[in-house]
Amino acid sequence: MTAIIERYSDASETLDRSFDAITPTLARLAFAAVLLVYYWNAAVLKIDGSIFTPSSGAFGQIFPAAAEAALYDVTQLTLFQRLVIFAGTVAEFILPALLVLGLLTRLAALGMIGFVWVQTLVDVSGHGVALGRLFDPAQDLIDQRVLWTFLLLVLLLRGAGPVSLDRLLFRR
Repeated sequence: MTAIIERYSDASETLDRSFDAITPTLARLAFAAVLLVYYWNAAVLKIDGSIFTPSSGAFGQIFPAAAEAALYDVTQLTLFQRLVIFAGTVAEFILPALLVLGLLTRLAALGMIGFVWVQTLVDVSGHGVALGRLFDPAQDLIDQRVLWTFLLLVLLLRGAGPVSLDRLLFRR
Protein backbone atom coordinates (compact mmCIF):
# COMPACT_ATOMS: atom_id res chain seq x y z
CA MET A 1 0.00 0.00 0.00
CA THR A 2 2.88 2.35 0.83
CA ALA A 3 4.37 1.77 -2.64
CA ILE A 4 1.08 2.77 -4.29
CA ILE A 5 0.88 5.95 -2.20
CA GLU A 6 4.51 6.81 -3.06
CA ARG A 7 3.91 6.28 -6.78
CA TYR A 8 0.77 8.40 -6.60
CA SER A 9 2.68 11.13 -4.76
CA ASP A 10 5.57 11.04 -7.26
CA ALA A 11 3.16 11.19 -10.20
CA SER A 12 1.31 14.09 -8.59
CA GLU A 13 4.54 16.02 -8.08
CA THR A 14 5.54 15.44 -11.71
CA LEU A 15 2.14 16.62 -12.91
CA ASP A 16 2.29 19.67 -10.65
CA ARG A 17 5.68 20.69 -12.07
CA SER A 18 4.50 20.11 -15.64
CA PHE A 19 1.24 21.99 -15.22
CA ASP A 20 2.96 24.90 -13.50
CA ALA A 21 4.77 25.45 -16.81
CA ILE A 22 1.94 24.81 -19.27
CA THR A 23 -1.15 26.14 -17.47
CA PRO A 24 -0.55 29.81 -18.41
CA THR A 25 0.13 28.90 -22.04
CA LEU A 26 -3.05 26.81 -22.14
CA ALA A 27 -4.97 29.69 -20.55
CA ARG A 28 -3.72 32.02 -23.30
CA LEU A 29 -4.72 29.50 -25.97
CA ALA A 30 -8.16 29.13 -24.39
CA PHE A 31 -8.53 32.92 -24.33
CA ALA A 32 -7.57 33.07 -28.01
CA ALA A 33 -10.04 30.32 -28.91
CA VAL A 34 -12.97 31.67 -26.91
CA LEU A 35 -12.62 35.45 -26.53
CA LEU A 36 -10.12 36.95 -28.98
CA VAL A 37 -12.47 37.13 -31.97
CA TYR A 38 -15.38 38.11 -29.72
CA TYR A 39 -13.53 41.20 -28.48
CA TRP A 40 -11.98 42.12 -31.84
CA ASN A 41 -15.39 41.90 -33.55
CA ALA A 42 -16.86 44.09 -30.82
CA ALA A 43 -14.08 46.63 -31.38
CA VAL A 44 -14.58 46.68 -35.16
CA LEU A 45 -18.28 47.39 -34.66
CA LYS A 46 -17.38 50.47 -32.59
CA ILE A 47 -15.55 52.29 -35.38
CA ASP A 48 -16.87 54.03 -38.43
CA GLY A 49 -13.98 54.14 -40.88
CA SER A 50 -11.33 55.12 -38.32
CA ILE A 51 -10.63 54.33 -34.70
CA PHE A 52 -11.13 58.04 -34.05
CA THR A 53 -14.63 58.00 -35.53
CA PRO A 54 -17.06 56.14 -33.26
CA SER A 55 -20.02 54.38 -34.83
CA SER A 56 -23.62 54.84 -33.77
CA GLY A 57 -23.43 51.22 -32.63
CA ALA A 58 -20.64 52.13 -30.20
CA PHE A 59 -22.73 55.01 -28.92
CA GLY A 60 -25.70 52.70 -28.38
CA GLN A 61 -23.63 49.89 -26.96
CA ILE A 62 -21.77 51.91 -24.33
CA PHE A 63 -24.24 54.73 -23.60
CA PRO A 64 -27.63 53.26 -24.53
CA ALA A 65 -29.87 55.85 -22.84
CA ALA A 66 -27.88 58.83 -24.16
CA ALA A 67 -27.73 57.31 -27.65
CA GLU A 68 -31.47 56.76 -27.73
CA ALA A 69 -32.11 60.32 -26.53
CA ALA A 70 -29.82 61.66 -29.30
CA LEU A 71 -31.38 59.31 -31.89
CA TYR A 72 -27.98 57.60 -32.24
CA ASP A 73 -26.49 60.76 -33.76
CA VAL A 74 -22.76 60.49 -33.01
CA THR A 75 -22.33 64.23 -33.53
CA GLN A 76 -24.15 64.57 -30.19
CA LEU A 77 -21.44 62.67 -28.30
CA THR A 78 -19.84 64.58 -25.44
CA LEU A 79 -16.07 64.71 -25.10
CA PHE A 80 -16.29 62.29 -22.17
CA GLN A 81 -18.38 59.82 -24.21
CA ARG A 82 -15.94 60.06 -27.13
CA LEU A 83 -13.01 59.37 -24.81
CA VAL A 84 -14.73 56.39 -23.18
CA ILE A 85 -15.65 54.88 -26.56
CA PHE A 86 -12.12 55.45 -27.87
CA ALA A 87 -10.52 53.92 -24.76
CA GLY A 88 -12.88 50.94 -24.84
CA THR A 89 -12.25 50.34 -28.53
CA VAL A 90 -8.48 50.53 -28.12
CA ALA A 91 -8.69 48.21 -25.12
CA GLU A 92 -10.73 45.66 -27.11
CA PHE A 93 -8.02 45.56 -29.76
CA ILE A 94 -4.85 45.80 -27.67
CA LEU A 95 -5.51 43.88 -24.44
CA PRO A 96 -6.55 40.62 -26.16
CA ALA A 97 -3.58 40.87 -28.53
CA LEU A 98 -1.20 41.33 -25.60
CA LEU A 99 -2.67 38.29 -23.86
CA VAL A 100 -2.40 36.04 -26.89
CA LEU A 101 1.19 37.14 -27.54
CA GLY A 102 2.05 36.81 -23.86
CA LEU A 103 3.33 40.39 -23.68
CA LEU A 104 2.78 42.39 -20.48
CA THR A 105 0.44 39.56 -19.65
CA ARG A 106 -0.28 40.32 -16.02
CA LEU A 107 -1.06 43.96 -16.78
CA ALA A 108 -3.21 42.99 -19.78
CA ALA A 109 -5.08 40.37 -17.72
CA LEU A 110 -5.79 42.93 -15.00
CA GLY A 111 -7.04 45.35 -17.65
CA MET A 112 -9.27 42.68 -19.19
CA ILE A 113 -10.73 41.76 -15.80
CA GLY A 114 -11.67 45.40 -15.31
CA PHE A 115 -13.02 45.55 -18.85
CA VAL A 116 -15.17 42.43 -18.37
CA TRP A 117 -16.80 43.84 -15.24
CA VAL A 118 -17.36 47.31 -16.71
CA GLN A 119 -18.90 45.55 -19.72
CA THR A 120 -21.08 43.55 -17.35
CA LEU A 121 -22.16 46.69 -15.51
CA VAL A 122 -23.16 48.33 -18.82
CA ASP A 123 -24.99 45.17 -19.92
CA VAL A 124 -26.99 45.05 -16.70
CA SER A 125 -27.60 48.74 -15.99
CA GLY A 126 -27.69 50.08 -19.53
CA HIS A 127 -29.23 47.25 -21.54
CA GLY A 128 -31.33 45.57 -18.88
CA VAL A 129 -29.63 42.18 -19.26
CA ALA A 130 -30.34 39.96 -16.28
CA LEU A 131 -27.19 39.30 -14.30
CA GLY A 132 -28.71 36.08 -13.02
CA ARG A 133 -27.48 33.91 -10.21
CA LEU A 134 -24.51 31.61 -10.12
CA PHE A 135 -25.32 28.06 -11.25
CA ASP A 136 -28.61 29.11 -12.89
CA PRO A 137 -28.57 27.85 -16.49
CA ALA A 138 -31.58 30.00 -17.40
CA GLN A 139 -29.58 33.18 -16.75
CA ASP A 140 -25.98 32.59 -17.63
CA LEU A 141 -24.42 36.08 -17.73
CA ILE A 142 -22.88 35.91 -14.27
CA ASP A 143 -21.63 32.34 -14.86
CA GLN A 144 -20.06 33.39 -18.16
CA ARG A 145 -18.33 36.43 -16.70
CA VAL A 146 -17.07 34.50 -13.67
CA LEU A 147 -15.50 31.92 -16.00
CA TRP A 148 -13.88 34.65 -18.10
CA THR A 149 -12.56 36.27 -14.94
CA PHE A 150 -11.16 32.98 -13.68
CA LEU A 151 -9.32 32.42 -16.96
CA LEU A 152 -7.88 35.94 -16.73
CA LEU A 153 -6.98 35.44 -13.04
CA VAL A 154 -4.85 32.46 -14.03
CA LEU A 155 -2.88 34.78 -16.32
CA LEU A 156 -2.74 37.56 -13.74
CA LEU A 157 -1.42 35.23 -11.04
CA ARG A 158 0.75 32.88 -13.11
CA GLY A 159 1.96 35.15 -15.91
CA ALA A 160 2.23 34.19 -19.55
CA GLY A 161 4.10 30.91 -19.26
CA PRO A 162 7.23 29.67 -21.00
CA VAL A 163 6.04 30.22 -24.59
CA SER A 164 5.55 33.98 -24.51
CA LEU A 165 7.08 37.31 -25.35
CA ASP A 166 7.22 38.07 -21.62
CA ARG A 167 9.57 35.14 -21.12
CA LEU A 168 11.65 36.10 -24.14
CA LEU A 169 11.95 39.79 -23.24
CA PHE A 170 11.98 39.68 -19.44
CA ARG A 171 14.00 36.57 -18.67
CA ARG A 172 14.92 36.27 -15.02
